[in-house]
Amino acid sequence: MGKCYPTVSEEYSKAVEKCKKKLRGLIAEKNCAPLMLRLAWHSAGTYDVKTKTGGPFGTMKHATELAHGANNGLDIAVRLLEPIKEQFPVLSYADFYQLAGVVAVEVTGGPEIPFHPGREDKPEPPPEGRLPDATKGSDHLRDVFGHMGLSDQDIVALSGGHTLGRCHKERSGFEGPWTTNPLIFDNTYFTELLTGDKEDLLQLPSDKALLTDPVFRPLVEKYAADEDAFFADYAEAHLKLSELGFADA
Repeated sequence: MGKCYPTVSEEYSKAVEKCKKKLRGLIAEKNCAPLMLRLAWHSAGTYDVKTKTGGPFGTMKHATELAHGANNGLDIAVRLLEPIKEQFPVLSYADFYQLAGVVAVEVTGGPEIPFHPGREDKPEPPPEGRLPDATKGSDHLRDVFGHMGLSDQDIVALSGGHTLGRCHKERSGFEGPWTTNPLIFDNTYFTELLTGDKEDLLQLPSDKALLTDPVFRPLVEKYAADEDAFFADYAEAHLKLSELGFADA
């Protein structure tokens, strides 16, 4: 299915470019790229392809969605972003949160991800329980990402986004980073995954599932060996995730 993107005004396009610059500054100053990427992912990842509900439509600003268990700590991201959003009232929150995710990847050295504006804000947050559970395995990952309409390749490529950031005990029950430099976007997530358990690095059950699954593991090995291939597939998967339910022709 192709995409039919809405046309936005020149004023809107200019606001997107100015906002991008402000986001670069904030993310570099606060070292908050992992948090912004998580906000964008968790906003978009609630989409259900069958009911066409949820998705990247700005509902994360509502207290009810921030209160979902999977979103612990994302109130910090919303709060950090609000002063920038106030400077660009013309932008939808839906576009704004996805733009923050794109900039987070770019600022930390990751691939450039195309950004198409025009998402409209929806009034109702999705129900809780649509995001991945880090304690579960490959069947669960396929189930959750299948509801979004994403593929096995998308699952593994997006998992590589965990090269950014760390888990916080008070938010997820887990503690520690996945890689030695959690503020650099590269293919280290995959190389560390293949190296095995290390005392100071995190491997969740959902990470280890990528090694035991016969379809996921060859992709892990491919991305560990070839960062360019990872960047290309990650950019494609991130773009798909950020546009779930948006501009479907």
